Amino acid sequence: MRSLNKQMLRMLVGMAVFNGVPAASADVVVVASAASGLSSLTPSQVYDIFLGKSAYLPNGALAMPIDQPETSSERRMFYETYTGKSPAQVKAYWSKLIFTGKGQPPREAKGLSALYRFMSRNAGAIGYMDRSEVDNRVRIVEIME
Repeated sequence: MRSLNKQMLRMLVGMAVFNGVPAASADVVVVASAASGLSSLTPSQVYDIFLGKSAYLPNGALAMPIDQPETSSERRMFYETYTGKSPAQVKAYWSKLIFTGKGQPPREAKGLSALYRFMSRNAGAIGYMDRSEVDNRVRIVEIME
C-alpha cells in the first residue's frame, strides 16, 4: 500500500510539473518569539495551542498563536500537518466555537512583516512560516515526537 501511495505521489508531482504547475516546495516550520525561550513542543501541544485547547506554553507563559493569511500555502500546509484538517475544516471548527462563545481563533497576520512585528512584541507569540523566511527575530521550535 505504501509503495502505491508513493507511486501516486510521484505521478501527481510529475503531472503538476508537466502541466506547468509548480509543486509545493515550502518547508513550513513552527516558530516562536526569539524572547520566548521556547525550544521544543510536541505535535499535540502545537495542535492544542492553535485549536484553542491550551492557552499556555509549556513554560507557563500565555500562548499567543498567530496565523499566516487565510489564503497562504503555509497556512494550508501547517494545518494539514499539525491538525489533519483542511482550511475549510479549520474555518468550520472556529465558526462553531465563536458561535457558542467557547473560543477565538488565532490572530491573523496580514503578511510576513506583520507576523515578525507581532512576534517581536510578544514573548508568548507562536506561529509558523517557510523555513527560508526565518531570521534572528524568531526561533524555530523543534517538534518532538
